[in-house]
Amino acid sequence: MFYEGLHGLVKTDDADVAKHVDLGIGVVPVVNLEWIQKIHRDNAERGYDAETIVDTILRRMPDYINHITPQFSRTDINFQRVATVDTSNPFIARDIPTPDESFIVIRFANPDKCGVDFPRLLSMIPNSFMSRRNTMVVPGGKMGLAMEIILAPIIHRMIEESKS
Repeated sequence: MFYEGLHGLVKTDDADVAKHVDLGIGVVPVVNLEWIQKIHRDNAERGYDAETIVDTILRRMPDYINHITPQFSRTDINFQRVATVDTSNPFIARDIPTPDESFIVIRFANPDKCGVDFPRLLSMIPNSFMSRRNTMVVPGGKMGLAMEIILAPIIHRMIEESKS
């Protein structure tokens, strides 16, 4: 089973979705960037005022800490968007940082399991680099390309293995 998403690898006393997943992928912005995006979306699409949005964030914080963030320690690959512009106070940010104002930090829990060929990936994605032995950084505008060249061979291999 393949699953990509923010809330996909839940594990509680009553449920363990993570044990049924062959490849877990996390896609997440850093928290201040996530809040900037939420504030802009809730204001523009739902007409919520700043106070209502802050109340919602505060109300959901325990679930975020206890249930959402732990899921990213269960993923095989995390794609985390990190802004390269000031997001220190998401409640006054006027704009959502663009992909070109970001980096994507890609962490592989077990590169050998995924069959990752880092030299090949680095050669295929301009301006990418390794920040740790299992962590690659790519320009934000290259996220789609990075996902495609990282995930396509893994998914292809999983499909072939399922046929045997």
